[in-house]
Amino acid sequence: MIVRTLEDVVGSDRDVAGEGWRSRRLLLRSDGLGFSLHDTTVAAGTELNLQYKHHLEACYCLEGEAELVDLANGERHAIGPGTMYALDAHDRHTLTVQQDLHLVCVFNPALTGGEVHDADGSFPPPGE
Repeated sequence: MIVRTLEDVVGSDRDVAGEGWRSRRLLLRSDGLGFSLHDTTVAAGTELNLQYKHHLEACYCLEGEAELVDLANGERHAIGPGTMYALDAHDRHTLTVQQDLHLVCVFNPALTGGEVHDADGSFPPPGE
């Protein structure tokens, strides 16, 4: 059984930040569950152009407001409390945050912990 609090993660090597975002990684590959679980915040005014080429991601919004744009077809989606979105086809997307966003995110395969977005908005393949 794994029991871990956000307080356990804050300030550790599981607390990773980039431009406008912060990911507190509660579960990682080393935990052996096959997925990783993240408490993620994204600051208002941040625009992220992302495409997880090597991972699938699902996000559940707890707080805040954002717009998610599917860059393959231009579809726009309002993201707010109670909204879930899943990037089930390695979708290239833009997330534009209007109000500070608080998400719970799951990645498959699991992240190892130190990943940050590369130039094309992706994380490296598992094992790198």
